[in-house]
Amino acid sequence: MNERVTLIKNAKVVNEGTIETRDILIEGEFITKIAESISPKNGDVLIFDAEGRHVLPGMIDDQVHFREPGLTHKGNIETESRAAIAGGITSFIEMPNTVPQTTTIDKLNDKFAIAKKTSSANYSFMFGGTNDNLEEIKKVDPKQVAGLKLFLGSSTGNMLVDNPEVLEAIFSSTDLLISVHCEDEATIKKNLEVYTERYGDDIPMHFHPIIRSEEACYISSSKAIELAKKTGARLHVFHVSTGKETKLFSNKLPLKDKKITAEVCIHHLWFSDKDYDNKGSFIKWNPAVKSEKDRDQLLKALLDDRIDIIATDHAPHTLEEKQNVYTKAPSGGPLVQHAMPALLELYHRDKISIEKIVEKTSHNPAILFQVEKRGYIKEGYYADLVIVDLNSPWTVKKDNILYKCGWSPFEGTTFKSRITHTFVNGGLAYKNFKFYDTKFAKQLTFNR
Repeated sequence: MNERVTLIKNAKVVNEGTIETRDILIEGEFITKIAESISPKNGDVLIFDAEGRHVLPGMIDDQVHFREPGLTHKGNIETESRAAIAGGITSFIEMPNTVPQTTTIDKLNDKFAIAKKTSSANYSFMFGGTNDNLEEIKKVDPKQVAGLKLFLGSSTGNMLVDNPEVLEAIFSSTDLLISVHCEDEATIKKNLEVYTERYGDDIPMHFHPIIRSEEACYISSSKAIELAKKTGARLHVFHVSTGKETKLFSNKLPLKDKKITAEVCIHHLWFSDKDYDNKGSFIKWNPAVKSEKDRDQLLKALLDDRIDIIATDHAPHTLEEKQNVYTKAPSGGPLVQHAMPALLELYHRDKISIEKIVEKTSHNPAILFQVEKRGYIKEGYYADLVIVDLNSPWTVKKDNILYKCGWSPFEGTTFKSRITHTFVNGGLAYKNFKFYDTKFAKQLTFNR
């Protein structure tokens, strides 16, 4: 069988802070040549003329919930990974709060087996920590697993790690990167009681960021950082949502040398508390979408490198579930399909450069998680590439939403930019709302 050969011509290649017009030669799974002009060697080359369009390294989304196993009425690895490649995401790291939870090696291997058969995007998984699975954590192979996920708030099942002694033992016992969800449960519980007494279950949605408050986030984040400094653990704080928390992080070291890092999610860069009256539970996330001031401070920290990564926290629920009253409506929403178009909209609004978007969505996740040969457009790297047309408007509608849950908080939004092609390991996996049956995805490996 002949090796697949693809030539992308006249591309505006966005990589390592530059945009340069180049040709990209892909042989098999890898980029083998990048030059001003490359001539095809023979007639078997698949040629794409990308003139006028940008080529980005595929986004590495370090936080998704694809709901498999056990919650597949909301989504599954097959449906959500297809939506991901349509949104410019070629690799994902999935979270452990499935049913059953990914808190044993056997359950982790079960998820790898599912992804190997059904995923359209490259995949890895976080291993979940609990109050009583330290011995299992010690068995995790750091070359095969992205890291460890701890819920220090807003957990499902028994995944809330609230025993200080256990928490310190975990931080002291693993070299894995520890990613944390930080919200203080005691503070949230106290706030919720106030509003439940006033409104019952049907609390107006705009009180969500007051119940899951700035204080709840800051207390938990600062405690986690204090523990990481005490134990020397490698800490990554997921979905920072407040301006106050950004002061906990530093830009004094290059990312590869940082021991404490942070992520912001697209919904916290896009929405504000002014959107609750219109969007209601469709923008109910944990941590909550907060004020415009918080949103501006998050963007500022992202641009000055106190915040290192942009992710989605894609977490679908059914329309029926989301339409419940406040206390019954689950938090979370689908986002992977609209990730890159939303970020590029911020570029069109002069909020962020394309080079910075690529740094925070591709380069930095690769550095942070030590992902092998991905996250850049370089010779010798896997050809995970996204072709983007910055001037091809489209509107998010029911009939073009790809999530299994069938809805999006962006419904009705017109984006100026669209993903026209997505290559995964050199194979054309997606083109203009059309998918290809061949699965090119691979399990991510880590250079540790």
